[in-house]
Amino acid sequence: MTLRLFLDCADPQAWGQWLPSGLFRGITTNPTLLRRAAQPCTLERLEQLTAEALALGAQELHLQAWGHDLLGCGRALAALAPGRIWVKLPITRTGADAARTLIAEGHAITFTACYEPAQVLLAAALGAEYIAPYLGRIGDLGRDGHGELVRMQRCVEGVGSPLRLLVASLRSTDDLARLAAEGLDTFTISPAIAEALFAVEPTEAAAAQFERDALAG
Repeated sequence: MTLRLFLDCADPQAWGQWLPSGLFRGITTNPTLLRRAAQPCTLERLEQLTAEALALGAQELHLQAWGHDLLGCGRALAALAPGRIWVKLPITRTGADAARTLIAEGHAITFTACYEPAQVLLAAALGAEYIAPYLGRIGDLGRDGHGELVRMQRCVEGVGSPLRLLVASLRSTDDLARLAAEGLDTFTISPAIAEALFAVEPTEAAAAQFERDALAG
């Protein structure tokens, strides 16, 4: 079983709800998600959040570096929990330069903000473990997001790279199912999408009927 699901969220309350379910391999977050969750984007706070996530059973935490010194920030993030932190970096020239050094030092890297199929080749060439394409945002640009993600996956398979596409910016449960049917197997989803996976009205109606029949019998 190669499927990997991550919770895309910086809210510890949501972590407490979903991580014990066993559905999620870990957490992905970034400064934007921290701001939405009213969490300060500081190393001190991320150290506390890391401890909370690990205590809840997260196997991997993908934390994004920021600032003018991406390399230094990346090193500091990786040191919060060696072997359990994947440093997220944008797939820019600056991000790639920082990633090259971090990978050489033995740190795990997730490239982020991927919009083009050719960008996955950069990540593969550098030896990153993950790259996060933004499905919904690609669609927002008027492009076929699903088609572009399938092309990215074919690029990875074509060069024989172990790189995983960590699909981000999913807008519906159908996004997950459509891409899984095409062979993509790694996704980061919001708590809202996680809730929607269980909110299937006919299933809930059938479960309720079972309970009524059990009481009537």
